[in-house]
Amino acid sequence: MESWQRHGAEFVDWLPAWAGDGLALGLAVTGALVLHALILRALRRLAAWRSPYLQTLLERISAVTRLAAMLLALAGALHVVTVAPLTARVLSQALLVAFIGLVGWAACLAVTLAADRYLARFSLDTGDLLARKHVTQIRIIKRLVLGLIAVVTVAAALMTFDAVRSYGVSLFASAGAAGIVMGLAARPVLSNLIAGVQIALTQPIRLEDTVVVENEFGWIEEITSTYVVVRLWDWRRLIVPLSHFIEKPFQNWTRDSTSVIGAVFLYVDYKAPIDRIRSRAETLVRASPLWDKQVFNLQVWEVTEQTLQLRILVSTNNAGANADLRAEIREKVVAFLRDELPEALPRRRPETTGVDDDRAPERLSRPRARA
Repeated sequence: MESWQRHGAEFVDWLPAWAGDGLALGLAVTGALVLHALILRALRRLAAWRSPYLQTLLERISAVTRLAAMLLALAGALHVVTVAPLTARVLSQALLVAFIGLVGWAACLAVTLAADRYLARFSLDTGDLLARKHVTQIRIIKRLVLGLIAVVTVAAALMTFDAVRSYGVSLFASAGAAGIVMGLAARPVLSNLIAGVQIALTQPIRLEDTVVVENEFGWIEEITSTYVVVRLWDWRRLIVPLSHFIEKPFQNWTRDSTSVIGAVFLYVDYKAPIDRIRSRAETLVRASPLWDKQVFNLQVWEVTEQTLQLRILVSTNNAGANADLRAEIREKVVAFLRDELPEALPRRRPETTGVDDDRAPERLSRPRARA
C-alpha cells in the first residue's frame, strides 16, 4: 500500500511538467496551423482576381508551407518546454535544417510551375522554330536555376553547423592555392555549365533540331545542364557534352528553317535522253505529297568514262520527309529507266578507237590481216 502511494505521488509530481510541455507544443502547432490557414485564405482571395499563377502556386506549395509553419512553431516552443540543453540544441538544429530544406523545395516548385505555365503555350509537334527556341531556352534556364537553388539550399543548411561554418571561413581565408586546385578539378563541370548558359542565350541548337555530330545524323532530343542527348536515325542515343557544341564544329540542318534540300544521284548511259528523264522526274516530284513545291532540278552532275551522273535536287519541309522523298524518286526513276528507257541504263563499252560502239564486238572478233 505504501509503495503504491509513493509511486502515485511521483506520477502526480511528474505529470504537470509533462502535461505542460505537451500542452505548449500542442498550442504552438495549433496556432501555427490556424495562422497558416488564415494567411493562405487571404492570399488565395487576393490571387483569385489578380494572378492566376500565384493562385496555382499557393495550391501547389500549401502542404510545404503548412509543414514549414509547424516547424517554426515547434522551434519557438522549445524555448518554453523543459528539455535538456543538449537535446534542445540538437532539436533546434534539426528543425532549422528541415525548414531550410522546405524553403528550397518551395522555391523549386515555384520555378517549375513558372516554366511549365510559360511552356504550355508552345508545342514541339508543329515544328515551329519559335516554339523550339523558347522551349530550349526555358528548359535550360530552369535546370540551371534548380541546380543553383539546390546548391544554395545545401550550403545554407551546412552553414548552420558551427564546424562547417568555421571551415568555410578558413577556406575563404586561404582561397589562393585551394581556389586554383578546385578550379582545375572542376573545369569540366564549370565549362559545361557555362556552355549551357551560352546555348540558352545564343541557341546554336534547339530541341528537335536536325544535326550531324561526330559523323552521326540525328535529332536533339534532350538538353540537360551538362550534356545533350542526340536521337540517331537508328534509335540509338548519342550523349555529347554541352561544351562540344561551343568548342567544336557540327552541322545543324534546321538552324533557321526546317526546310532542307536533298540530292538523288543516278548513273545513265551517254545515249540517255536527259530531257525526257528530267520531264518524268519532275512529274514524279510534283505528284508526291512530300514535296514542298520549292526546289526541283535535274542536271548532268558528273561525266565518267562510261556513264553520266545525274543529280536530282528536291526540297521538303523537314529532313525526314526529304529522306522519304529521295528514296521514292530514286525507286520510281530507276523503274522508269528499266521499263521505258532500257537503252539509258549504264553499260560497259570496250576501249576502242574510231570504232562504232554498237558494232565493236563484231569487229573485234575478226582476225587482223597480216601485213
